[in-house]
Amino acid sequence: MAIGNAVEVERIWAALDEFRIEVPSWGFANTGTRFGKFVQGAAAGTIEEKFSDAGKVHELTGASPTVALHVLWDLPGGTADVPQIKKLEVKYGVRAGSINPNLFQAQEYKYGSIANPSAEIRGRAVEHLLESVAIGRELGSKDVSLWIADGSNYPGTQDMRKRMGWVEEALGATHAALGDGQRMLVEYKPFEPYFYHTDIADWGMALELARRAGPKAKVLVDTGHHYQGTNIEQIVAWLLHVGALGGFHFNDRKYADDDLTLGSIDPYQVFRIFHEILSTEAGERSGIAFMIDQSHNLKGKMEAMVQTVVTAQELYAKAALVDRERLAELQQECRLVEAEECFRGAFWQDVRPIVREWREAKGLAADPLAALEAGGYVERITRERESRNRESVSSYA
Repeated sequence: MAIGNAVEVERIWAALDEFRIEVPSWGFANTGTRFGKFVQGAAAGTIEEKFSDAGKVHELTGASPTVALHVLWDLPGGTADVPQIKKLEVKYGVRAGSINPNLFQAQEYKYGSIANPSAEIRGRAVEHLLESVAIGRELGSKDVSLWIADGSNYPGTQDMRKRMGWVEEALGATHAALGDGQRMLVEYKPFEPYFYHTDIADWGMALELARRAGPKAKVLVDTGHHYQGTNIEQIVAWLLHVGALGGFHFNDRKYADDDLTLGSIDPYQVFRIFHEILSTEAGERSGIAFMIDQSHNLKGKMEAMVQTVVTAQELYAKAALVDRERLAELQQECRLVEAEECFRGAFWQDVRPIVREWREAKGLAADPLAALEAGGYVERITRERESRNRESVSSYA
């Protein structure tokens, strides 16, 4: 279905002008599954290589000016590494984005981090959270994104009520350390790595913990962190309704938290989520952070990231085409078939020619994936990195 009129073109251009989606540093690195990993020659192995890759994605798409950083992997020296990050920002034209603490990888977190029965381990976990806040403050990063992997595998082996209190205390201390302009985003996940109970298992728990922590705390929705069949856009609508939606980690999945590229399995779901967001006022949605959180184990790292950003732009443009005034009339009159056709008709529009025109007008590559291939960037970084990557097959991120 072709774009019909100037009004629709204007909506798409306005949507693309405002759309920004953050890329993750770890998305450029060698990652894997519980069973192992397949090393890629072009994978980034240093923080400078990650910034270089992120800068190239932004250069091609014009939509990703920030790169999410993982403290343990990207700033092992803590705040001492901030000057290096600032130099890389200038060199590669992208800024540090959300700061992501790591509370799941250390051996001492076997029984949890901020919900660990050991007060000493909980204290060290909180120290890491406070250091993450300090890093974000020095870098001028708005968001500290918290995924708490804590939980248990067997009934009766942990006191869930006590753990709730410990989590609340840790998040309260983290919130108290936030500086001006900083936020704390609380993520949730129903299962994995633990399978009986997770300490922050759903959006209701995340919302209540955010509320108790303070006004700078919001909820982060990871699209892979739900049970099959969950109506994620309804969760988004509720969080918008109560003013608690802080941001997203976008990916896709077939079975569980597969971290597949956005829209590769269910693009209609992403469209539905974007519709809920675009149904709000521009000022209200301006504070919602869009972030990618994917593990590209089979696709090329750079190719997958560019493909993801391009897909996100196209789906956001499609959602902008919904005639919301007409849709509201049809909903009010319960004209079900017509309302659904009005809604999904926007999804079936081919926005790619208009997106291409927008890119060309902005001085961007008309086809970012083709430009990536033609520019030789992947071939160059493969030559530079492949030997080292083959020699370091046992390390993650």
